[in-house]
Amino acid sequence: MRHVSTRTATDKAFAIALVLKAIDALGEVAGGLWLLLIDPQWLQGWAAAFFAPELREDPHDFIATHILHGVIQFRQHAMLFAAAYLLSHGVAKLVVVVEIVRGRLWAYPGLIVLTALFAAYQLYHMAVAGLTPGYLALTLFDLLIIALTAVEYAKLRARPRQPRRAPPCRGRQG
Repeated sequence: MRHVSTRTATDKAFAIALVLKAIDALGEVAGGLWLLLIDPQWLQGWAAAFFAPELREDPHDFIATHILHGVIQFRQHAMLFAAAYLLSHGVAKLVVVVEIVRGRLWAYPGLIVLTALFAAYQLYHMAVAGLTPGYLALTLFDLLIIALTAVEYAKLRARPRQPRRAPPCRGRQG
């Protein structure tokens, strides 16, 4: 007898999105820790050396000039803010993703609220600092996560609950 999968396309998309969210969260934690450990001047020197060949070839290279400009503007307080942002964002996402995988129902609304808060911040940032492709892609991905999580949560809540078994009695034995 063949096993027929009951997983829908949204179930699969949600599973893929959770894996991507976990990878993103691990990257944010690693990036936040890295920012805590490096010196801004070291980063500036490294970026200047890394992009020097490209800028000698094309002094107006869009990516190289923007990254180098951003790194030069990076100061210690900005690095601490970025590290705190990445660490808080990454750790919070990891917690809710792990709890969803563990089957904790509360983690679904937790992921929705957490993702909505960060998406709101990203929208605010784009309104103040200007639209960037990276922030736009991240915000659209977060909105997709919210939608997929809401669909999965609604499906889980609609399922009939299994009655809990009483724990075995651990009284004295004869």
